[in-house]
Amino acid sequence: MSEEKKKVTAKKAVKKPRISKVKKEETPKSVEVKATETPVVEEVKLEETPVVKKETTLSKEEFLASFDWDKAAQNDMYSNEERTGLEKEYVATLPEIMDKQVLDGTVVMITEREVVVDINFKSDGVLSFNEFKYNEDLKVGDSVEVLVEKQEDKNGQLVLSHKRARILRAWEKVNVALETGEVVNGQILSRTKGGMIVDVFGIECFLPGSQIDVKPIRDYDAYVGKKMEFKVVKVNEAFRNVVVSHKALIEADLAVQTKEIMSKLEKGQVLEGTVKNITSYGVFVDLGGIDGLVHITDLSWGRISHPDEIVSLDENINVVILDFDEGKSRIQLGLKQLGAHPWDSLEGDLKVGDEVDGKVVVVADYGVFVELQAGIEALLHVSEMSWSTHLRSANDFYKKGDAVKAQILTLDKETRKMSLGVKQMTPDPWAEIEANFPVGSKHSVKVRNFTNFGIFVELVEGVDGLVHISDLSWSKKIKHPAEFTQVDSMLDVVVLDIDKANRKISLGHKQLEDNPWDEYAKQFIGGKDYEATVTEVFDKGAVVSLSEEVEAFAPKRHTEKEDGSSMVVGETLTVRVLEFSKENKKILVSHTAIFKEELEVERKKSAASAKKVMKKLEDDKQHSTLGDLDSLAALKKDLDN
Repeated sequence: MSEEKKKVTAKKAVKKPRISKVKKEETPKSVEVKATETPVVEEVKLEETPVVKKETTLSKEEFLASFDWDKAAQNDMYSNEERTGLEKEYVATLPEIMDKQVLDGTVVMITEREVVVDINFKSDGVLSFNEFKYNEDLKVGDSVEVLVEKQEDKNGQLVLSHKRARILRAWEKVNVALETGEVVNGQILSRTKGGMIVDVFGIECFLPGSQIDVKPIRDYDAYVGKKMEFKVVKVNEAFRNVVVSHKALIEADLAVQTKEIMSKLEKGQVLEGTVKNITSYGVFVDLGGIDGLVHITDLSWGRISHPDEIVSLDENINVVILDFDEGKSRIQLGLKQLGAHPWDSLEGDLKVGDEVDGKVVVVADYGVFVELQAGIEALLHVSEMSWSTHLRSANDFYKKGDAVKAQILTLDKETRKMSLGVKQMTPDPWAEIEANFPVGSKHSVKVRNFTNFGIFVELVEGVDGLVHISDLSWSKKIKHPAEFTQVDSMLDVVVLDIDKANRKISLGHKQLEDNPWDEYAKQFIGGKDYEATVTEVFDKGAVVSLSEEVEAFAPKRHTEKEDGSSMVVGETLTVRVLEFSKENKKILVSHTAIFKEELEVERKKSAASAKKVMKKLEDDKQHSTLGDLDSLAALKKDLDN
């Protein structure tokens, strides 16, 4: 074998066991072997060559178990002291690395599939190129952050992760930004419900729609893809949520500007601004760094439904400062105040009683507001729409936009208030009430509604009358008017009384007929007995019917029958009239009195008979023997029983 081949063979035999030794003892001996590799090879005998060939067929574990480390160390050109010093120098050059540690590494090689990163460890890490796809400008020499997954895997390879390192570093940066208020850069990725999704440090953050700008956003899609500066306002690591705001940065810049503008404001000052937002309740105007509100009622002297009837977005308008709060940075503006109030130009000769034309602009339950001219409105109350006392909703008379011709009832230019009336333009039905509805006259009227005490009817529109419940029937006891008639039905009545001053008229229905109680007084005489049917039974007694039209009342103590039971509904029995009152239209009857009177008569007869017998016994007592006395005592006992 040539000398060159012998050296190569010996080099292989020496190099392999020394590397294994370093791995096992975790010392940098492999470096020392490299440094003295050539001299060791020269001293190794040639007979070791066949041994190396034999060992190449062994496994790694078998080779390490059979290798003689002491024999290999004998050929070392360094002393123990020198080797120890070299080991210390080498170890000092290696960084202290732990698993799950995030480090900065340097890109040393880039291929189509992999990126090799040097972290100054004994071996380099190989990462998938997919982890760097986000960085199109990646090149050799760039510094990248990596997470040490494992210092050595089963193949002895260093395992790194750039993606996980980015996430961990990103959360660290986000928390620092939250604590310090640091401004961060991000890119808006997409639109979502309620806002936008922003990429900050590789983390998807939420940007609420209200935090994009101080101005209302009209087109959210226009922001997608934009790179902007943000402030981290909320971090929830448990739910992996981050909320950012761009508006906060703008407001911070505007705070100083707002304070300066507010210090120069004065009430009554006229400024030019731009309409930046229109809502249902008003208009927000940009005054050059600070916003003011023009309420819908301050846009026009006339009534409007929505602010867009007066102004439009981005329109430049002049406004007057009505009020402002420097502490809260609120400014109340007015637009209509730039012109004169319409009441100031109201016709001077306009007075109460004049007839005016207008248009209904607002309808409420209690009335309508009528616009006579722009900025001048008057109230037409529902009670002034008709002479009828049945107050209905104003919706039953008018709707928005209707033309109205009315009479001025009140006018106060100082308080700028006016009231109108429509019914005053028609004749008052109560003016001729006595002529049209004299006392005693009969009429057919419409039932309007019921109360517990009677029925309200309408004679003509604007004239209502009351039929008291006691004036409905001569004979029947009516508990509620609903038992007698129905709403909207017709009822014949007679006028009983008129109170023109208080606009009241009393009516009666039963007065259409003669008072039948005159005949009832002749028909049902006190102390006489009559057949009756029980119609109602309650705690205090019972009601019985003496005829189809006449009812009487039996108190509870007069409802007891001969067998001790009480009256029941539906049975027919004999009753006695105890009391008849024509004035009160009341008849009092009793069933108990009939049979109790018979018992009383029999009792009185028995008592009288016993009294006669006793008197006779007393007379004969003096002439009776002892035996006779016993017989008389027995007779007396029988009589008592």
